[in-house]
Amino acid sequence: MSIIKKILFITFITIFINQANAEEIKKMGKHKDWETYIINSNGNKVCFAQSKPVLQSPKTSQREARLFITFRPSDKISDEISITAGYDFNTKNSITATSGKYKYKFDIAQQGFAWIADNKVEKKMIKTMKKGSRIMITGYNQKGSQTIDHYSLLGFTKAYKASKANCS
Repeated sequence: MSIIKKILFITFITIFINQANAEEIKKMGKHKDWETYIINSNGNKVCFAQSKPVLQSPKTSQREARLFITFRPSDKISDEISITAGYDFNTKNSITATSGKYKYKFDIAQQGFAWIADNKVEKKMIKTMKKGSRIMITGYNQKGSQTIDHYSLLGFTKAYKASKANCS
């Protein structure tokens, strides 16, 4: 991942987490288990679809996990997949997404988020998500404990298309 992409990702996360500037973040719609948003910051538009897990394991530790698909036209970034599990990932174990027979590895973990470095792999994962009904994200916290977040893919295709169209 290029330095520019890392800087932009960190900037996006900072804006997203600091929702104190709510006037910059606009919810565009809800598509079953997915929501779409637009952020306007300094003339740059960022569009994304997000979902929360429908099931988390272990059940005893409910976390603020999310799965995102992001578009940043001013930076020529599209189809960016990122996740947060609500904790900092450890570097010893792989973070994976599994849907049916398909499995994808998140290459980079930083500041509680992970993403896939190769846009071709992201496009393949999006294709899988459009066809699937559920995707599971497996991660490991700093102590090495495994977590699995199950995301519904109901409404994903509509949310994806809406986010992409809003940032065209």
